[in-house]
Amino acid sequence: MEHHREEPGLPTPRGPLSRGVAAYLEGAGRLPRLEDVARATVYGEDLQLALYLCYELHYRGFAGVSPDREWDPDLLRIRAALEQRFLSALRADALVHDSVDEALADLLVEPVDGTGVTHFLRDEGELWHLREYAAQRSLYHLKEADPHAWVLPRLWGRAKAAMAAVEFDEWGGGRADRVHARLFADLMTDLGLDTTYGRYLDAASAEALVTVNLMSLFGLHRALRGALVGHFATVEITSPPGSRRLAEAMRRTGAGPAAEHFYDEHVEADAVHEQVVRRDVIGGLLEEEPHLAPDVVFGIDATGFVEDRFASRLLADWRVSRSSLHAPLARESAHIS
Repeated sequence: MEHHREEPGLPTPRGPLSRGVAAYLEGAGRLPRLEDVARATVYGEDLQLALYLCYELHYRGFAGVSPDREWDPDLLRIRAALEQRFLSALRADALVHDSVDEALADLLVEPVDGTGVTHFLRDEGELWHLREYAAQRSLYHLKEADPHAWVLPRLWGRAKAAMAAVEFDEWGGGRADRVHARLFADLMTDLGLDTTYGRYLDAASAEALVTVNLMSLFGLHRALRGALVGHFATVEITSPPGSRRLAEAMRRTGAGPAAEHFYDEHVEADAVHEQVVRRDVIGGLLEEEPHLAPDVVFGIDATGFVEDRFASRLLADWRVSRSSLHAPLARESAHIS
């Protein structure tokens, strides 16, 4: 049974904003006030979960929540306030580069002595680290490439054709068993994790929520199409070396063949994708709309910023043998001894 296709239940709220949004979705309460949004910590648990709840209505929704809530005017007003806080903070905190060429050049450079999460997992990670990493990443990987699809109607010419080609690969090239979200579910099975879509939302950290909310923010707004292309470029360019390290971590720990295959597949596929994205998606976009160059840079820098925050959270917890999750993982498969 393919549990990952089911609608998830609403998660446990993490403060007044997410409590208000969840209650409203259930038809059992009022939305939070705008002043509550203004007071909340922008990258914190409550604001990010509230925003995630709003965004998830545009994907698969929640069990028991009416599909009509997706375009509810009152909910959209609160979502806009949450988004404005998030976007303003990112513009203030994330910008590093002055040009697209400079931003891309930095992405293409691999540090000699890397100290990131994938280095840790390759060199000293244990199965419990890999399971936590997969559980948190499942919030995105079980809908892999979906947020980026929103940019397709907003592109044309070379950029559109190239973006569609890369997305087609992400969705298995027409084969259901090769869809990357399906491959990630298989990885989760090897690691003894539940593949139900949204299963680990309650367990995920605020930093993980931020990484997924960023994609939804960029994807849902035509005005941010350049930023979404920048985000996609960052993912595709940095994927091959990181995926290679994760594949090695899976092999070293005996995680299982499907767990290895997911990252081996990304080493191969994304090595091609990163060239297509740089040359044809970004190149085609800026050929047609050169004024979007600062937005592409913003997308690249914002992605690096939120991923660095996520990595710092994981490593801070793991280096003191502490779980990075809000709830411990159950041993859900005989594969994990």
